[in-house]
Amino acid sequence: MDRLDIRILSILQRDGQTSMARLSEQVGLSLSACHRRVKLLEADGKISHYAARLNRKLVGLHIQVFIEAKLTGQRREDIEGFEAAIRDMPEVLECHLISGEFDYLMRVAARNTEDYEKLYRERLTLIPSVAQMKTLLSLSTVKEFRGFHLSS
Repeated sequence: MDRLDIRILSILQRDGQTSMARLSEQVGLSLSACHRRVKLLEADGKISHYAARLNRKLVGLHIQVFIEAKLTGQRREDIEGFEAAIRDMPEVLECHLISGEFDYLMRVAARNTEDYEKLYRERLTLIPSVAQMKTLLSLSTVKEFRGFHLSS
């Protein structure tokens, strides 16, 4: 990846709908050269997909929580069972295997506390390998992910 690829990726992260003509203008390449580079970045998997970024609150998801989960053990079947259950829960936006006191960190968005409580009681607590969970309510978002910081 060279300086031009990094500029292309940075621009597309901010605005995935930018036209190829505008993109080529911004990075200083001809339209065909820019298009070729974008297609190579897609083929290499550096651009995995394009998506709209929604305003969580305006689509009715008023609360955001982070959940730390500790499993009963570190056996393969405990880990695989937990991860499979989480993958089947669309309310769980992210789930990370972490180091430290807890095993996983999850991010969930819900309409309200009642909806989150329902997810917690009726789905998360029923995962057999979960020994302990800790919920952290996000009061406000100071900085939200808007793309990776890329440098040359």
